[in-house]
Amino acid sequence: MSVLPSRAELLPGTLAMLVLKTLTVDTMHGYAIAQHIQRLSDDVLRVQEGTLYPALQMMEVKGWVRSEWKLTPTKRRARYYSITAAGRKQLAQEAKEFERVIAAVGRVMQPA
Repeated sequence: MSVLPSRAELLPGTLAMLVLKTLTVDTMHGYAIAQHIQRLSDDVLRVQEGTLYPALQMMEVKGWVRSEWKLTPTKRRARYYSITAAGRKQLAQEAKEFERVIAAVGRVMQPA
């Protein structure tokens, strides 16, 4: 995942958190996940295929998501992903940790 325009990397684990959060909306294929994140971030966050699909595979191995082959509205086969109960638990943990980190950065950035 990259942040534009500086193309700086996000904190480790942030991609999984964003993907899991996206999948709380609906079951989606990879391209739709990437588009959802990009759209909601006002084009600041762009998830590259080379980053997204290995992350989805890792999350499936860990039991956070499950997948199944379905037809898209345009009749193409695609792997659709959905969040599991374990994924919802992981999302809650990651969101809590992310909020803790954001608060810590905010404290450091306060004027002296």
